[in-house]
Amino acid sequence: MSAPNYSTVNYDMFALIGVPGLKELHLWISIPFCLMYLVAVSGNGILIWVVAVERSLREPMFLFLSMLAFWDLILSTSTVPKALSIFWFDDVVISFGGCVTQLFFMHFAFVVESGILLAMAFDRFVAICYPLRYTTILSHSVIGKIGGAMVFRSFATVFPIVFLVKHLPFCHTNIIAHTFCEHMALAKLACADITINIWYGISVPLLSVILDMVLIVISYGLILQTVFRLPSHDVRMKALSTCGSHVCVILMFYLPGIFTVIAQCFGRKIPKHVHILLANLYVLVPPMMNPIIYGVKTKQIRERVALVFSPKGK
Repeated sequence: MSAPNYSTVNYDMFALIGVPGLKELHLWISIPFCLMYLVAVSGNGILIWVVAVERSLREPMFLFLSMLAFWDLILSTSTVPKALSIFWFDDVVISFGGCVTQLFFMHFAFVVESGILLAMAFDRFVAICYPLRYTTILSHSVIGKIGGAMVFRSFATVFPIVFLVKHLPFCHTNIIAHTFCEHMALAKLACADITINIWYGISVPLLSVILDMVLIVISYGLILQTVFRLPSHDVRMKALSTCGSHVCVILMFYLPGIFTVIAQCFGRKIPKHVHILLANLYVLVPPMMNPIIYGVKTKQIRERVALVFSPKGK
């Protein structure tokens, strides 16, 4: 297939060219991407379904987990299908509206997930520090309000980016060296001052995520303080084991993101294709691993999945 002709620039349409410098490897790159996406979709879909149909799993921890699974689906589905269409069919064209929609949902889901991880840390804090009041503090109505607050906060944080991007004039090129539309990748194509985009697009969402990280650390500091006061070693280990899955998910979510930000800020000598591959792995690996981590480490989920999918359904 011949390469697309970008000589005539149409600023209502943009071109996502995939992984720069690795076009000949697109088909091979698509194989792990597709497999990881299928695992993410099936794993998170099963989690949501099991929590929905099994009344015994409608505890705060599992309700927050189902929220996380839902937004994992949004995060990965907002980017991966378009990337696969680029790899498989050379479908590089995306409308400006489609590009803005894609970047909105990607950033929106990211900030929501960070908030949900904070809510899950609060869940573990209440469960360990105030076990007798656990169900009273985290009632279903409170959980619904927390989930709604996280979505509203993310919307209020990310939606202004849409206005910032839509008011930018484009006159240089419509080619985006990426597999998906990302705020700064699109803003850098503008022929205007993008200082506001840089400050808002990086600082505001980043500060929200950093605040979540600080509060998560504080929560676990209080949890450890309470655990170390428990009289029995076995009791302490049992209490800590209930936090194991959540800690793994936190590390899977934040560490790749921190590494990606550091690489973008200080890794100017890192090839462009490495940055693009890291960005894609970031929207693929956490959604793929989260249901696996909870499925392996949480006995209730393992048992319920086995029960639901057993031949006799018992």
